Amino acid sequence: MNPIMMSIIISSLALGTVITMSSTHWLMAWIGLEMNTLAIIPMIAKHHHPRATEATTKYFLVQATASATVLFSSSINAWSTGTWDIVQMTNPCACIMLTMALSMKLGLAPLHFWLPEVLQGASMKTALIITTWQKLAPMALFYLTHHSLNTTALLTMGLMSTMIGGWGGLNQTQTRKIMAYSSIAHLGWMATILTLSPNLMLLNLTLYLMMTLSTFMLLIFSSSKTIKDLTTSWTISPSTTTLMLLLLMSMAGLPPLTGFMPKWLILQDLTSHNLPTTATLMALSALLSLFFYLRLTYTTTLTMSPTTTQNKLKWRLQPKLKTTLLSMTALMSTMLLPVTPMLT
Repeated sequence: MNPIMMSIIISSLALGTVITMSSTHWLMAWIGLEMNTLAIIPMIAKHHHPRATEATTKYFLVQATASATVLFSSSINAWSTGTWDIVQMTNPCACIMLTMALSMKLGLAPLHFWLPEVLQGASMKTALIITTWQKLAPMALFYLTHHSLNTTALLTMGLMSTMIGGWGGLNQTQTRKIMAYSSIAHLGWMATILTLSPNLMLLNLTLYLMMTLSTFMLLIFSSSKTIKDLTTSWTISPSTTTLMLLLLMSMAGLPPLTGFMPKWLILQDLTSHNLPTTATLMALSALLSLFFYLRLTYTTTLTMSPTTTQNKLKWRLQPKLKTTLLSMTALMSTMLLPVTPMLT
């Protein structure tokens, strides 16, 4: 793609998110969401391939439907209350519609079906943007309206998302689809805690963005699109392969690593709100995700030399990538658990 066009698209993407996050009027928030959607469409479609075109069409239809529903719910609220202010969302019908619309935008279950398909049709870098940057604007709207949203609906959707995110990833061989189901599961944890402790949701979102960014960058670095590609990633860089093991375990939420922090705090918060059944089900559903992360870890690092191919380099050329951002995010994605007391 032309560099000038690319810079315009990326700046529009950034501007759309900033407009939504900083607006107090529903129409401005809607305009930001639309800018966001329209900017990412050419990025998904830039590979002139039927799969990319299909992914673009799916993404456009889902996001357009969700944006229209956001506008409809805000219009109903304005009709009943006389205000377009985002924080004054008081109409129950409008609140339920808004929850559904933002869940569709994010890919929360049961409105998650588009996410794995779109990620599979997009390139690795575009998939990275969809799973990280594109979550910011809807999450900001969720955060602004959290006091008026229905807790039961969000708890149900959160629980469904963690279950489906775990089950869906079990039989996948494509790394982008696995990351999509991982995203659904992580969003489930965020949706569960949103109305009970919004600041905890922000902490979870920050750590999720950091871990997803570093994992995708490692996949791009080793050009691994399938699990089969991961088995030979040690030939590019053994140290990177070891880092991948730690990162995947952190995303699964195993104790000595950063990923355990949000799960620990969320389960603690759920039990303090007298929701032990929900907390137990969430903890059990995390085991499903843990299974496919362990499978990835096993194929990536535990099948290293001498049991795999003996040649020193992959048949591809080694990637010439700057690894400063990767090393910083990977370090934070694995080593931040000791700072937990400062954040509670």
